[in-house]
Amino acid sequence: MLLELQNTILEKIATGQSLAETIDYLCREVEAQARDVVCSVLLLDQDNRLRHLAGPSLPLEYTDAIDGIQIGPGVGSCGTAAFIGRPVQVEDIETHPYWEPYKGLALPLGLKACWSTPIVASGKVLGTFAFYYRVTRGPSDAEKAIVQACVHLCAIAMERDQRIADRKRMAETDGLTGLPNRSRFNTVLAEVAQRPQVWSLLLLDLDNLKMVNDTFGHGAGDDLIRVVAHRIAETAPEGMAFRLGGDEFAVIIPCIDTLRPADLAERLIARIKETADCGGHLIYPAVTMGGAVIVAGEGPDQVRQNADYALYHAKERARGRYVQYSPGLGTSIVERFRAVQEVGLALREDRISAHYQPVVELATGRIMGLESLCRMTTREGEILPAARFIEAMKDAHVGLDITDRMLERIASDCGRWNAMGLGFSRVGFNLTAADFYRGGLTRRLTETFARHNLSPGMIVAEVTESVYLSQKDSVVSDEIHALREAGIKVALDDFGTGFASLTHLLTVPIDIIKIDKCFVKRLSEASTGAVIVRGLLEIARGLGIIVVAEGIEERSQAEQLLSLDCTSGQGYFFARPMSSAAIEALLRKDDYISDWSAFLLEGERDLAQAVAG
Repeated sequence: MLLELQNTILEKIATGQSLAETIDYLCREVEAQARDVVCSVLLLDQDNRLRHLAGPSLPLEYTDAIDGIQIGPGVGSCGTAAFIGRPVQVEDIETHPYWEPYKGLALPLGLKACWSTPIVASGKVLGTFAFYYRVTRGPSDAEKAIVQACVHLCAIAMERDQRIADRKRMAETDGLTGLPNRSRFNTVLAEVAQRPQVWSLLLLDLDNLKMVNDTFGHGAGDDLIRVVAHRIAETAPEGMAFRLGGDEFAVIIPCIDTLRPADLAERLIARIKETADCGGHLIYPAVTMGGAVIVAGEGPDQVRQNADYALYHAKERARGRYVQYSPGLGTSIVERFRAVQEVGLALREDRISAHYQPVVELATGRIMGLESLCRMTTREGEILPAARFIEAMKDAHVGLDITDRMLERIASDCGRWNAMGLGFSRVGFNLTAADFYRGGLTRRLTETFARHNLSPGMIVAEVTESVYLSQKDSVVSDEIHALREAGIKVALDDFGTGFASLTHLLTVPIDIIKIDKCFVKRLSEASTGAVIVRGLLEIARGLGIIVVAEGIEERSQAEQLLSLDCTSGQGYFFARPMSSAAIEALLRKDDYISDWSAFLLEGERDLAQAVAG
């Protein structure tokens, strides 16, 4: 019978049955073989406290009472056995000194004797295996044989369970900080969400990690992450601080009745911002925080998303502070956040691409250059223009990621077409304020194009009026000078829609002005549109600036612009933005816009050439 039981237990261990179920089965089978004993198995935890594992015949009130008892000399049979690492035999609980504090628990249940044996593996006590007797006596030889076998089986099961727990703990622990990681966070969040208490989630973003990495090196950055992680862990509820990755942390408040989110956020911000020694450098850490409280009808995913919205809002409007989510947080922030998420996913899934629109010489219909335009393809296959995800572009990180992706795609496409001898002279590339303030813009542009055997003169860096004029320092103007010195053409995009000062063109010169489509559209409205365009053309000509008219959608607009001595234009009349494959096919076929050039050949080309001078 004992051999059969051993084989059964070993099979349960090998097939991965839970420790509690395996040991409970063992106790029941042992009690069936030795009918006058009550079996109990306790685990020893990391704090040297005994935890109830199995005891099918013991009343719940008894197992609850002994659960968590600290081991030590004279702490009953089990507490003493675990402490000294040897069996402890108490034949009379009523009179034995070890049981003096606990006999009031055992005697009323008819438990009069207790023999406990420590469960030891690899020289370490893992728990205890005990027989209780309903009469005052010690173990028989047969019972000693049973216990010897059972203790060995328990040691195997417990060791295996600990190895599994250790592997799981390592898999759920962040290697840099020792905090629970994102995987553990997801598990705990789901567990907390099942509780009846009202709970809250705080998300923290470390504000100055990139600056520390760039200035002092990644070693100092790692030190900063560790310092902040330690401070979060010591301030947050025990076991409720997590590192989600990078500079992101999270804290779960299991019950806001005992700890208000705003109060904890205030303490966290105050503790974190204390000075820190990171790699021998004095750093002033700072975090921005967003939080959300569970409300009726919401699940953990919604609370997490709300906390994300709050954090995003805080980073936009209250950096270094805490913002708690409310339904009126701000539609524009939520829309931008969603757009950032969508574009970030598109970048990871390689769904951001470059489309191109030809820039045409109005006098001949020849394709002079191309303007690159960012496009995002949805998972359903729909191609979206940048206007559909413009909110995401306002986020500096997303904008820079898109710039890097577009720059590489454009250089690759143009390098291929140039090697094939296809006719176009320049390609326009849109830049944001973040591109200028990141630093090294001129170098990145020239180096990327050089890798594809393209000269800087093929690049047109397009800058909007808001970027060109709104900055209060010299970063943008200095970089524009650097771009032009490197041979890169600089174009002022959407000219006339903002607040561009013509005198500014004297201090920060540019090469090309792109007249906004709103002026082109009004060419046919009496003479006001034509007067403004003529004036702009005359000023640009006097300054030696090329003019490109945008948004030409009708033949009459192209004709009128040509009559006003406008040399270049682009718009749907000539070609819509098209994929790299489509523009390549167009360039292969002809480097003229055929419909327009054919029209010119029918009597207008001579006039156009005469106008062009």
